[in-house]
Amino acid sequence: MGDARRQKILDTAVEHFAQWGFHASSLARIAAGCGITQGGLLHHFRSKEDLLLSVLAQSEQHDVERLFSEPAESVAAHFTTVVALAADNERRPGIVRMFHTLVGEAANPGHPAHAYFTQRYARVLDYTVGLLEAGVARGELRSDTDCEAVGREVLAVMDGLQIQWVLAPGSVDMPARLRGFLDRLLREISAAGLEPGGLAR
Repeated sequence: MGDARRQKILDTAVEHFAQWGFHASSLARIAAGCGITQGGLLHHFRSKEDLLLSVLAQSEQHDVERLFSEPAESVAAHFTTVVALAADNERRPGIVRMFHTLVGEAANPGHPAHAYFTQRYARVLDYTVGLLEAGVARGELRSDTDCEAVGREVLAVMDGLQIQWVLAPGSVDMPARLRGFLDRLLREISAAGLEPGGLAR
């Protein structure tokens, strides 16, 4: 019962943070949405800041366990996993809305999630750059590939497509658009003589 109650609080918090952001959300409303008292909520989470960071940690753990638990054997395989993540996110609209609401707020250094998002982007960029550098070392990618620039471009396109999808879900096929971009990118940076067959579907 305790685990189920805790998960219900996390799921409800996602919807509140997505709709109102962090500062305009209240523990009292989140607790009411769960059918418990604010004191009952505080039995599981010490504060609103603790609840926020728990929501973010759970979302990131889901992504890691679902899609990144095994190292990618190639850059093409990694790009295929990134497209799968986009498709997975389409089935979690609350999480995607929350992410973009909070990342905008967290640009303020005083926001409780500022450090989380700063560190998260650094982690994801480092992971992506490492995979690209491994692709260069294997001879899979061109030796002059600017791995950091490519990594930043991939993250920017992913975030940009998610913003468009959040604003008008029916008008953007996020996985298809991302697959098309990554296919073109892979053809551009693949080593001479190698013809990538396109990303797996």
